[in-house]
Amino acid sequence: MTRSFESLLQSRRSTRAFTTDPVPRAAIERMCRAARRAPSGANLQPGQFHVLSGAPLDRLVTTLHHAQDNGTPASTEYSYFPTPMPPELKARQRAAGYALYQALGIGRRDVAGRRAQFARNYAFFDAPVGIVVTIRRDMGKGCFMDLGMSLMSFLLSAEDQGFGATGIGALASYGPVVHSHLNLPDNELVVCGIAVGVADASAPENQFRTERAPLEEFTTFNGFD
Repeated sequence: MTRSFESLLQSRRSTRAFTTDPVPRAAIERMCRAARRAPSGANLQPGQFHVLSGAPLDRLVTTLHHAQDNGTPASTEYSYFPTPMPPELKARQRAAGYALYQALGIGRRDVAGRRAQFARNYAFFDAPVGIVVTIRRDMGKGCFMDLGMSLMSFLLSAEDQGFGATGIGALASYGPVVHSHLNLPDNELVVCGIAVGVADASAPENQFRTERAPLEEFTTFNGFD
């Protein structure tokens, strides 16, 4: 049965635990084609998707773990969050973090537990497929908006096919490490990662949902009766 667009939006969530079931290449290709159907200014179609599975993904994860263990400093080339973080946005960030840690039984003072959970970003949450998303360094800021629409199209395609997925913004912190490991072209900038697989329905981190702002908080209407 065909699902409505509204149903896809309502059911999509960030999946952070996966089964060991593989994801067929054809399914990933469908997601990537959906991503490329997103609109973009002047049809520039910004963004590259570097898809990894099996041994290549394992090698990248190992490299990222070594970077963490060796104290490799985080990259500041690409800033994901505003600096400084405005109080109202910081409150949203904390609420999302608290909800995740509460679902996992990690207390607010359990610093080690939080760090261990955050480190799972760099293992692509043990998903069978990990994707490194890049953009040309000479693209303007508007192209990042276009890339965001492309990523959303990818995630909705994954949801439509019955797979779980999550974006991994933390990957940008080790962007140069990823760039070097994959021997990417000099003009590519690592923006984020994506983990894709079959969602583990029994995992507590897949049970909670983050809240969305009410319509009146972010929308104004003029000229309507």
